[in-house]
Amino acid sequence: MALTDVAIRALKANGKLQKISDGEGLQLWIMPHSSKLWRYAYRYNGSQKTLALGAYPEISLAEARKKRDEARALLVSGADPGQLTCH
Repeated sequence: MALTDVAIRALKANGKLQKISDGEGLQLWIMPHSSKLWRYAYRYNGSQKTLALGAYPEISLAEARKKRDEARALLVSGADPGQLTCH
């Protein structure tokens, strides 16, 4: 189920890492001490990888989805988005 901004604001830390999926690999990680971080989970050359997209609310839900779509486009073209964003 897709996230909404209202739902994200209502999510609270519970002392352990929570991974909330928005779909198509986009996840919101709620850290044990309440920070909320956007991650994109994907596979490249058979390996599971995770790309950090930024922290919520500095990166909004719409921005995180746009970054996910850009990373997916890189995957379709054969590039690893994690390698390209680190340089």
